[in-house]
Amino acid sequence: MKKYQIFTVLALLLLTFGFTIPIIGFHGVIDKIKNHQTDEIPAHSYAIWDFYNKFQYQSPYIPQGADGSLEKMIETKAEIGSASVPVWRVSLEAPNYPKEAFPDGIPVYFHFDGYSGDVEEMNTINHYIGMYPMEYGGQFERVLVPYFFLALTLMMIGYLYWESKHSWLLMAIPIALPIGFLIDYAGWLYWYGHNMQDWGAFTIKPFMPTVFGQGKVAQFTTHSYPTIGYYIILIASVLSILAVFSKLKDQKVQD
Repeated sequence: MKKYQIFTVLALLLLTFGFTIPIIGFHGVIDKIKNHQTDEIPAHSYAIWDFYNKFQYQSPYIPQGADGSLEKMIETKAEIGSASVPVWRVSLEAPNYPKEAFPDGIPVYFHFDGYSGDVEEMNTINHYIGMYPMEYGGQFERVLVPYFFLALTLMMIGYLYWESKHSWLLMAIPIALPIGFLIDYAGWLYWYGHNMQDWGAFTIKPFMPTVFGQGKVAQFTTHSYPTIGYYIILIASVLSILAVFSKLKDQKVQD
């Protein structure tokens, strides 16, 4: 196996197991739960969620004994998040949240296909300051993301076998994915901060929520940092760049 193929396969495995499998395998499940159509959830979706949830944040609000089992989470009407690997973490500290239960504040995790963490609690806080619920943003992206990652997988497989000098174009998306996510994420944060509504308990001026680092909103302290999923796409991006340069070098030698 050539170097560029090794780099490509490693990047492909990271993206496939971190995102493509859980995103496609769990697609539409949360909507089925909300619409009381749990009998339509396929068995593989339960297995996927149970497996990936082992590595994710467990909220103290989860009923005892329900964590780690999608079936029990549904039975107890617990809050269910996305199965895929989370990409970004935002937490919010407030005096009314005990440090013992929430040492870094109320956490919410952003995924390519949705959210996880204490989303309902965060929505309650957002409503308090007149901000839209989290689910309002990224609706178009969440519809497209299963097809996006399926296409991404096929393009990277195609790169392994297409010998054209223009084959590097197939790797453009995995290379740009970390930057693309940040642009979309920052854009939605700007939209939320500049579309405040008058239903809040008090009015605050339009503002830009913190994209990276620590910020302040009213009496709340916010923390916004990348989590494991972002590091995965960052590593996959670097591997993809190495694959492109390695293949171009091989093609130059052959010429």
